[in-house]
Amino acid sequence: MKSSLMPALFLGHGSPMNVLEENTYTETWRRLGKALPRPKAIIAVSAHWYTRGTAVTAMAQPRTIHDFGNFPQALFDTHYRAPGSPELAAQIADVLAPVTVVQDQEWGFDHGAWGVLIKMYPDADIPVVQLSVDGTQPPLFHYQLGQKLAALREQGIMIVASGNVVHNLRLVRWQGEADPYPWATAFNDTVKANLDWQGPAEQHPLVNFMQHEGAAESNPTAEHYLPLLYVLGARVGDEPVTVPVDGIVMGSLSMLSVQVGA
Repeated sequence: MKSSLMPALFLGHGSPMNVLEENTYTETWRRLGKALPRPKAIIAVSAHWYTRGTAVTAMAQPRTIHDFGNFPQALFDTHYRAPGSPELAAQIADVLAPVTVVQDQEWGFDHGAWGVLIKMYPDADIPVVQLSVDGTQPPLFHYQLGQKLAALREQGIMIVASGNVVHNLRLVRWQGEADPYPWATAFNDTVKANLDWQGPAEQHPLVNFMQHEGAAESNPTAEHYLPLLYVLGARVGDEPVTVPVDGIVMGSLSMLSVQVGA
């Protein structure tokens, strides 16, 4: 039954400073953590583990990775000590076959993963396995991995992906409250308009996202967009797709979040 499926989330993570700050977006992540069914485990898909090939964190105690610079020391002093799950890592490999999934012992939780989970589940008491994003593969590949991961949602496992559907750091307006670039708004609106699309994966407008207005400026590189496809691919049937929060900050960073399921 669809009601037994654990929700799947894509969260626009924005700046690492969201770890230390409270705002509309972090309040939404916190609210989701309290309102949604409590997962037995979490599969985290982050824009910041962009690899050649597919890998999962397979260690029992993943480290917190501070993969950023020029931020306050308090951010580097923050750790997210959720346990890993070698058993879930092995299960993910089975579900994604015949794709080869490396059982990684080195990575951990990068800020794209722990930066949102620390707001959702601050007690860090839910096992988390991070899944990498294979940068050598086309968008359809990532959507299809999401389709395979849907089976794990039936077992109480939540997918939490993070990135930004508009992510152009070169054109960020750092000072003050900047209006979004027109191309950023156009592409963000395109994503929202096509979230409920149903049909063959090969024809999905959001799999073929680079065809749309503003896509090239919004995604000079694809790594922050692709995590969304894991969540959309994990949708089962006509499950509801909703937007818990939306907004564009600094002109060229979308904070759009997407929820599949209830």
